[in-house]
Amino acid sequence: MPGVFGESATVYRAGGSGGRVRAVPPVLLALRRFPNPRLTGIGAGLFAALTMFVLACLDRLLFDSSELVYGLLFLPVSALTALWVRPADLVTAPISVPIAFAVGVFPISGGSEGFGGQVMALVTALAVHAGWLYGGTLIAGLIASVRKVLHMRARQRYLLAQGRAGGPEKASRPAPRAPKKKVAGAGAPAGRAERPRASR
Repeated sequence: MPGVFGESATVYRAGGSGGRVRAVPPVLLALRRFPNPRLTGIGAGLFAALTMFVLACLDRLLFDSSELVYGLLFLPVSALTALWVRPADLVTAPISVPIAFAVGVFPISGGSEGFGGQVMALVTALAVHAGWLYGGTLIAGLIASVRKVLHMRARQRYLLAQGRAGGPEKASRPAPRAPKKKVAGAGAPAGRAERPRASR
C-alpha cells in the first residue's frame, strides 16, 4: 500500500536470495553519511597539527588548560588521522600524530617568558602527557595496520578475479601456427624438374 512506509526507510535486494529484501541498519547508514576524505601524508599531518592546536587554544580558554580534556580530545583526532589518510601513506599516520600532539601542547604548556622557559615548559608538558601521547599513537598505529592488511587482501582478491576473468579468454585463443617453409622445387610444375648442371 503506497504511502505507508516513510521515505527514510532504506532497503536493498540481496543478490541470489530469490528477491528477498532486507533493511539496512541505521548504524550503517550513519557511517555511510560520515565524511571519508583521502588525505596525503602531509595533508594528514597538517590536519592533525592544526586540529590539536585549535583544540588546545579552546582548552586554554574554556577549561583552564585541562590535561584531561586535551588528552581525551587527542584520541579521536589520532583515530581520524589514521582513518582519513590514503592507503599509500598509511605509514605516516603514527608519525604525524606525535608531532601534532607536541604542536597542540604548546598553547597549554604555560611556560615563562623567554625561549628557554617555553622550551622547558614544553618538554615538561610532553613528559606529563606521555600516557595520552602513547595512547593516541597506539590507536593510530593499530588503525593504520588494520587498514593496510584489509587493503592488501582486497588487492589480492582483485588480482585473482582479474586472473580468473582473463584465463578462459587466453585458453580459447588458438596458438599461432608456425609459417611453412618453402621446399626447393616445390613450386615448379610436375615433369619439369630442374636438371643438374654438368660440371665443366
